[in-house]
Amino acid sequence: MAFNEQAEQRRGQRLLFVSVLFTVLLNFPLLAVFDHQGRVGGIPVLYLYLLLAWIALVLITGWLVRQNDEP
Repeated sequence: MAFNEQAEQRRGQRLLFVSVLFTVLLNFPLLAVFDHQGRVGGIPVLYLYLLLAWIALVLITGWLVRQNDEP
């Protein structure tokens, strides 16, 4: 297998891991932990958690897609 194919396969595996991770982070059990009446800076904790998780998803996915896997 050529290096480029291996790099693409690793990138695909990393993206799959990120998608599974964020599926878990944005699913019921963890959302229930943050679903209470608390506020941080006037923002409900659940909304802040969702916003930060979404920003992390976008940044990590962008970084993985643009990452250069040359030897």
